[in-house]
Amino acid sequence: MGANHTNWEDLGISNDFLFGKVMQNPRLCQELLQRILPDLKIDHIEYPELQKAIKPDADAKSIRLDVYVKDNKNIVYNIEMQASGTKELPKRSRYYQSLIDLQLIDKGQTYRTLNRSFIIFICLEDIFGHGRHIYTFENLCKEDSSISMGDETTKIFLNADSNMDDISKELKAFLDYAAGKTTNDTFVQELDEAVKEAKQNREWRHEYMTLLMRDQINVEKGEDKLSQLIARLMEDKRSQDVIRVTQDKLYRNKLYEEYLIDQ
Repeated sequence: MGANHTNWEDLGISNDFLFGKVMQNPRLCQELLQRILPDLKIDHIEYPELQKAIKPDADAKSIRLDVYVKDNKNIVYNIEMQASGTKELPKRSRYYQSLIDLQLIDKGQTYRTLNRSFIIFICLEDIFGHGRHIYTFENLCKEDSSISMGDETTKIFLNADSNMDDISKELKAFLDYAAGKTTNDTFVQELDEAVKEAKQNREWRHEYMTLLMRDQINVEKGEDKLSQLIARLMEDKRSQDVIRVTQDKLYRNKLYEEYLIDQ
């Protein structure tokens, strides 16, 4: 779970868990989407069952989406709060797109039935390094950018760490709030009240603490497995592989199999 703080009492909207809970309010979620995508007229939104989790099969990596909604035109939106660990986001967005598409089309349906979709990451740092508040990506022809591939997929990366005048004051107010800055924006004040109310929810607090404990256990298991592997490599005088296994995940998994260490 991405968060600047792990204590429940210290959490803000930039915590992905709390963000997902606050966005269960359709009015707040719709207003946020409208600020991000002002050219779209969103009359109402719905929360499909897919919001909970996507599990493609037993062998593939499953994902849990922060916010997954669709509007009155059957456009689907996935909004993710990402306070840290942003290096893998471009490829993660690719993976999210593929899994969402798998859930949107049934066997026997034509590809024309795939919904128009937006995958949106809200970041506290500039992962592309060009100083923009917003980076919008669509599939365009490399030789002629006026030609769109027409797959109706859009990926948006928002950056709260920018001084550029490239977005509306309404969206900037939200990004400033996500970054921990104060603002007099009415919507942001409503969000802040919703955050405070969410933190009074004992069931959500228990769920958060359970997930936090699970994540810590997984980290400890991973560290223990890596320690076992390094010890085995040193026993076999394979010190040249020690640094590589800490940096190369595929190679590390290969050696886990070689040494029969449970993954």
